[in-house]
Amino acid sequence: MPYRVLASLFLLLLCSGVRAQDSGSNPSSSISYTRDVQPIFTEKCVACHACYDAACQLNLGSAEGALRGASKVQVYNGRRSEAEAPTRLYYDAHSVTAWQHKGFYSVFDAQGSQAALMARMLELGHKTPLTPNAKVPAEIVLGMDRDNQCPMPAEFDTYAGNHPKEGMPLAVTGLTEPQYQTLRRWLAAGAPIDQQALAPSASETLQITQWEDMLNARGAKEGLVARWLYEHLFLAHIYFEGGEPGHFFQWVRSRTPSGQPIDLINTRRPNDDPGSDVYYRLWPVQGVIVHKTHITYPMSPGKMARVKELFYSGDWTVSASPGYGPRHRANPFDTFQAIPAQARYQFMLDNAEYFVRTFIRGPVCRGNIASDVIRDNFWALFQDPAHDLYLTDAAYRDKATPLLSMPGQIDDVGSVLTLWHSYRDKRNEYEALRSKTYAQAPAPSWSTLWAGNDNALLSIFRHYDSASVNKGLIGEIPQTMWLFDFPILERTYYQLAVNFDVFGNVAHQAQTRLYFDLIRNGAEQNFLRLMPADSRDEILSDWYQEGGKVKMWLDYQGIDDDAPSGLKLNEKDPKRDFALQLLVRYGDLNGRPDPINRCSGAYCARQTLVPELRYAEQALSRLTSRPAAGLQVIAQLPEASMLRIQASDGKRELYSLLRNRAHSNVAFMLGEESRYQPGLDTLTIYPGVLSSYPNFMFNIPAVQVPAFVRAMEQARDADAFEKIVQRWGIRRSNPQFWFYFHDLTRYIQETEPVEAGMLDMNRYENL
Repeated sequence: MPYRVLASLFLLLLCSGVRAQDSGSNPSSSISYTRDVQPIFTEKCVACHACYDAACQLNLGSAEGALRGASKVQVYNGRRSEAEAPTRLYYDAHSVTAWQHKGFYSVFDAQGSQAALMARMLELGHKTPLTPNAKVPAEIVLGMDRDNQCPMPAEFDTYAGNHPKEGMPLAVTGLTEPQYQTLRRWLAAGAPIDQQALAPSASETLQITQWEDMLNARGAKEGLVARWLYEHLFLAHIYFEGGEPGHFFQWVRSRTPSGQPIDLINTRRPNDDPGSDVYYRLWPVQGVIVHKTHITYPMSPGKMARVKELFYSGDWTVSASPGYGPRHRANPFDTFQAIPAQARYQFMLDNAEYFVRTFIRGPVCRGNIASDVIRDNFWALFQDPAHDLYLTDAAYRDKATPLLSMPGQIDDVGSVLTLWHSYRDKRNEYEALRSKTYAQAPAPSWSTLWAGNDNALLSIFRHYDSASVNKGLIGEIPQTMWLFDFPILERTYYQLAVNFDVFGNVAHQAQTRLYFDLIRNGAEQNFLRLMPADSRDEILSDWYQEGGKVKMWLDYQGIDDDAPSGLKLNEKDPKRDFALQLLVRYGDLNGRPDPINRCSGAYCARQTLVPELRYAEQALSRLTSRPAAGLQVIAQLPEASMLRIQASDGKRELYSLLRNRAHSNVAFMLGEESRYQPGLDTLTIYPGVLSSYPNFMFNIPAVQVPAFVRAMEQARDADAFEKIVQRWGIRRSNPQFWFYFHDLTRYIQETEPVEAGMLDMNRYENL
């Protein structure tokens, strides 16, 4: 029976239970899940219980997640030898019974004379409140190092005895008394659910029909294009021109065509064999929007016209539809070779911010599994299609395509090293071919860089605990820059988004990370080609210090240090000169003037602000572009702090205070701590919320910002930083914690409403 039919019957039964209770005299029956309960979950629970790494997989962003309950199974387990069965909400099971067969258990059901597990957890938290504005007791472990106990109902008493201060919400200012009483009465009444599924508007329905008609058109050519588009948009939260605010949709594969209830094909990966006829369908994104997984993509008549122009024009043909086996998953260049490479690359360039977000920000919710082989911050540029030889040179493309396969399809633990050596050697053979072919082409110049729209320049911050991708060039000039061509961009997307399995075993995850190290190195090599030939070895040596030099010798293809560059750059520091020229040449595309981090004169603030806030930004600029050796407070700071600067008239601005860790190299998937260079760490301060995982917040009246900056400059140790936290910090125990935390989301709603979503506080530190 189709999923939507099952879901409708299930909700009907639940709603019938609500109506039955409403007919009685129980005063609790007036409590509505939609009106009264979900808002409490959204305000006080979703910040920890929404993503894949939600404690015990308990997702409280929707009725479906709440009814699914909790599980002891860890989604993130880098040591498992066997892959875990996926437990994706809305995908992998469609009833409470089905979820229980997968090991989930209810948090709502009473156990004889015992109240529901959630009721007892809330009671434990309610009777052991935190001391206001004090640090959380040291015995409560927080962050990703926490070993979640996930007690089943029969195990609660043991849990409470061992963890008397770890009720819910965990280690944070808890529920208000009215909120607590509402949830207590609702749970005592049997936790009735009355939630209604999101339904598209008339305008959205019309556009959904148009897009589904296009992707489900019959024919080999149409089917191949639809498959490629689906594999590139399956992660997108799609919104429509003229659609309702807050309405988003996702592409799924269904056994049923448009006009019928969706019968979901829930394969492990989007490019796994569907096992039946496929119809590409759009369904609403249900539940609370979570910022980490909210990777947006607009659709409109203009977008449709662009897709038709790129993919459905021309006289190219498809001789045979490719299969779905490991070979086709490993090499999308071979699988989709019939589709003109120019069209594929141009589509990705048109939407470059979206694609880079898919593999930098989400949706796995725990990006630290890849951060060991990425710098904390870098800029991304893109090669112009007219200068991408994979697109323009058919002979080169034919030679390169077989060498572009990616590992991770075979997860046999015993074969990891053999597979790795095979894929490494193929990749290095490709790099040698690329270097030789490009050496015979005209020297790269400014025209080599794509400048087609405001996606052309991107800033990436990819910390252990945080990640963001933004248009424009943000922050001080970074140590490294990536130059994506089509083979690099497509492989990165497939390796980290399409083919990555968060439920996979250690072999799959190791192969993914090892190959991504090669991808990063390839993007760096592409960029080095822009530098003067005699400077490339020195720049590369700076990127791969210490053990990185051994890694270059063992695993990387040597760089081309002979072929000239066509750019005229300062020989003393060509990389910096390149960046400065880039900022001037592409100023219109940049759209991100950054006087705080790149102050070029006396005024280091946005001149559009009122004087009070302008003076505050001027003061904040003193903290940027200074290494930790000369600004010792950096050693005390987490990776992503938020500064809330409030003017005397009540208006406020929000800034991200990002600590960028320096590394001797990022060439290894383990041992990141041994490669830190703490004295070279720097800070980036930028308007807006550049993290889905705030580590801490400071609330500072604008007139006190100079004092805050002086205190930061003078802080030499933990005791001095403690005074800063006491004066301006928003600790987890602050009585107004939730107001300040949710103000971050309100700010995004005000400045970028489409991008707004609930932030995650699993990384909020106990400073």
